[in-house]
Amino acid sequence: MSERIPTVETFEPIHPKKVKAKSSDNLIHTRSFTGLFRTLRVGGAGLLFLAFFGTVWLNWGGRQAVLWDLAESKFHIFGATFWPQDFILLSALLIICAFGLFAITVFAGRVWCGYTCPQSSFTWLFMWCEKVTEGERNQRIKLQAAPWSLNKLARRSAKHTLWLGISVLTGLTFVGYFTPIRPLAAELLTWQMGGVSLFWVLFFTGATYINAGWLREAVCMHMCPYARFQSVMFDKDTLTISYDAARGEHRGPRKRDVQPAQVGLGDCIDCQLCVQVCPTGIDIRDGLQMECIGCAACIDACDSIMDKMGYARGLVSYTSEHQLQGGKTHLLRPRLIGYSAVLVVMIAALVVALIERPMVSLDVTKDRGMFRENSQGLIENIYSLKVINKTQQRQDYRLELVDAEGFQLQGKTQVSLAPGEIVDIPVSVALLADTPASSSQTIRFKVTDVDEPWIYTAADSRFVAPLNR
Repeated sequence: MSERIPTVETFEPIHPKKVKAKSSDNLIHTRSFTGLFRTLRVGGAGLLFLAFFGTVWLNWGGRQAVLWDLAESKFHIFGATFWPQDFILLSALLIICAFGLFAITVFAGRVWCGYTCPQSSFTWLFMWCEKVTEGERNQRIKLQAAPWSLNKLARRSAKHTLWLGISVLTGLTFVGYFTPIRPLAAELLTWQMGGVSLFWVLFFTGATYINAGWLREAVCMHMCPYARFQSVMFDKDTLTISYDAARGEHRGPRKRDVQPAQVGLGDCIDCQLCVQVCPTGIDIRDGLQMECIGCAACIDACDSIMDKMGYARGLVSYTSEHQLQGGKTHLLRPRLIGYSAVLVVMIAALVVALIERPMVSLDVTKDRGMFRENSQGLIENIYSLKVINKTQQRQDYRLELVDAEGFQLQGKTQVSLAPGEIVDIPVSVALLADTPASSSQTIRFKVTDVDEPWIYTAADSRFVAPLNR
């Protein structure tokens, strides 16, 4: 038998009532609400917005603290600078994020979508702009249905002005992580921005405005692949937002001082508040659905009604299928332990890789010519050594050959580099013997920090020489 949670489980109420998640304009107008999970979501989104919009303006050591400098092929993160040679670390970080998402999903479903996904966070922000400019849910529905007037034009204009302002700020900030933000902002304000920068600012402005303002839940329901494969990672112990049908059915209205058992009803009063607060417009009472983003808005709404009715909270809650069936949720289980173990190992490996990351880089390029005979009658090959100082201080480096008996390095053997400086050093390697051991031999170049000799790196190349002269 499959271990997946069924996607739809329908219960018929005694007093059927048509649930209208959308208004006549086919738009979802959510109702305002308060509660624990809303507070957590707003607080978390606030910190993420602060990090996104604020970090780009920080300076570190005379430069922007976080900057992906595409022109110079450098990625600055505060005191660290990463180069194209370090992109394997970025790949490792992305893999860790993927496994982290898998582990979180196995444990608590789509909490990423509900609390930290940029699409969800910006959508909630844009919904707040709607509330400020057009009023509460019923007022917005009436405004949508009303004919055009000065009042409607003013409110709609104010809403779209806020949307566009947030979108422009988002586009500018995003591009500011790839182009220094201060001159970029000055260019935008003075209408002197270059074509490439302007294109990307407008692109991300439009993407934010359309996705958060117009597409909204359609992105989660039809465009995001996460919703499609999430059920593969669920099991009967995954904590998902669920409706306790055994307690809530049969649903129906009643007076506040009436106990459910007296009228043959469950705890659900069929107020539909859980539907009205849902950003994707689903009815959680129909069971777990692909469209649910795990934001817990329905939990906050239902808990507020349970408080007013004097019933226990938890009619809609984070729970597991096992618990709904009267069993016990097993938090520690093989799949979750496996994901967590792999995640810990990968994080540890990434930390070690970052600590052991060589702070000097060496690339060796052999000249196209096979070999030549120098003025001393020795066979020599020409090489270009590209040395990169990855530190934030000036460093002196020594160039040498390693385990190269019978070979001699000719040219510059010491170089001083400024922070982040890249130099190409032409050198030659001469064969001291008259006859080589082989027509092609491996030689190793080494670059060592003069002051800190434990900091070094090496690279191999080939030495070509004729067997007969």
